[in-house]
Amino acid sequence: MTAPRSLGRVPIALTVAGSDSGGGAGIQADLKSFQRFQVFGTSVLTAVTAQNTQGVTAWEAVGVDLVRAQLDAVASDLRPAAVKSGMLATAHVVQAVADGIRTHALGPYVLDPVMVATSGDLLVNDGTVAAIRTRLVPLAALVTPNLDEAQVLLGAPVDDVASMETAARALVHEHGASAALVKGGHLPGLEMVDVLYLDGEIEHFRHPRVETTSLHGTGCTLSAAITAHLARGNSMRESVRSSLDYVYRAILTAPAIGGGHGPLNHWA
Repeated sequence: MTAPRSLGRVPIALTVAGSDSGGGAGIQADLKSFQRFQVFGTSVLTAVTAQNTQGVTAWEAVGVDLVRAQLDAVASDLRPAAVKSGMLATAHVVQAVADGIRTHALGPYVLDPVMVATSGDLLVNDGTVAAIRTRLVPLAALVTPNLDEAQVLLGAPVDDVASMETAARALVHEHGASAALVKGGHLPGLEMVDVLYLDGEIEHFRHPRVETTSLHGTGCTLSAAITAHLARGNSMRESVRSSLDYVYRAILTAPAIGGGHGPLNHWA
């Protein structure tokens, strides 16, 4: 019997997020994206959800002590070369994640501030928003809000490319992130425009709009792909560019499964 081929020293990445029982977002999407780019994925679970392509029917947060224990366990033995976070549920969990990143000197850290549902409803309370803004944004090598999340974080409308540029600069200069990617997928028009502010420069990334209902987990997949590229030693700019192209391919080739908002093609 032939022995399995060794991949040598495989980069490790860590996702801190909630579980999606439908497999399209959260921890599941993150681990699929890590695997796509030949990065070994580890995880810290912050919440368990009962959901599918048609919505969330129930969820429960993981206790903060267990979140801390998971983070300590991974960091002490499977030290990640890059880290991302998604759904963090409560201010106490946000603080635990911030403490863990500092204690273990983890990074680069990609913050996907999951705060607003597709319906527009706020998923977290004001205390959790404040904790994300003050505890996690300053630790982030990159923060990746969509339009609604940028507006919640900054308390000002973000509804066109000019305000996206303003928001990206504010997240860096006023709130301490090293870089910001404001995602414009919800803007009207024939193009999808994303705005990156990095090293004092604004850069626009444009892709043709795709008319599809298979968009579940787009933000999770994007931030996980960026994290995987960073774990492999790529620059931030190249990691963002490659990951946006990957997500576009994943939307174009998404499997038509489920009766609602379907998942992307994580093999793209």
